Amino acid sequence: MASEPLIGGASAAPVKDVTTANFMAEVVDGSFDAPVIVDFWAPWCGPCKQLGPILEKTVRATNGAVRMVKLNIDENPEIAQQMRIQSIPAVYAFKDGRPVDGFVGALPESQVKQFVQRLSGGKGGPSPVEEALTMAKEAMQQGDHASAGALYSQILQREPANLEALGGLARATIARGELGKAKQLLDRVPKEGAGHAEITAARAALDLAEQAHKAMASAGKLRARLERSPDDHEARFELATALFGSGDREAGIDELLTLFKRDREWNEQAARKQLLKFFEVMGPTDPLTLSGRRRLSSAMFS
Repeated sequence: MASEPLIGGASAAPVKDVTTANFMAEVVDGSFDAPVIVDFWAPWCGPCKQLGPILEKTVRATNGAVRMVKLNIDENPEIAQQMRIQSIPAVYAFKDGRPVDGFVGALPESQVKQFVQRLSGGKGGPSPVEEALTMAKEAMQQGDHASAGALYSQILQREPANLEALGGLARATIARGELGKAKQLLDRVPKEGAGHAEITAARAALDLAEQAHKAMASAGKLRARLERSPDDHEARFELATALFGSGDREAGIDELLTLFKRDREWNEQAARKQLLKFFEVMGPTDPLTLSGRRRLSSAMFS
């Protein structure tokens, strides 16, 4: 979609998988032409799956100034042993035939960008808008909704049709309790942008916030109902929504999981559907989403 920020472009070098056989040619020899980043990973490594896409996106944004290869250490243990790699993800940068930089573990996107930019010498780095989007997302994750909102507003002044920024600003506005203003923002979204991930997440957040606003007024009554009758599923559902909407996300997830375990089919699996909405609002990489999905899967198959 034209309104989405384009990371990299046609000239960006593709990310390759390498093996012990072609490591020398692709990495050591290749690093005389441009710096080469090697991502040592394995299919069983959870943090590798988080880091890999961030690393790839950042390298592609250099438009070939930095290249990247991936090496599966399960299939190619010899190189990992030679490099004395003891834990993964492990990332090494080669330049002029030798390793010059590296790190171990899954770093935040801002630090990955700094690592790649050191290698590229600033060539083909992320645009100011991409940098601002990254900063805004990190501010949201830290609960600094005012700073996130200010950053998203600046982006929209520069790119009024940027759906990622529009959805982000709506979510920051919802987090500050300004539901009417958030609704006005989302009403600006063109029809063709309705399916954008940030927009659907913002709409889900607004829907939950409106439900929570109604439920919070009677939270005390809902708790009393549950004390009298732990199988009052409607009270537990409304309390979970109120807790989540008021910022106590973990408690809201706990209540819905309890409801799901007590009666998974209640109200056409309403507990499971509401949990999925919670996960959509928080985003796929939020630790509470990851743990919540594991707990829900465990409950579904127990």
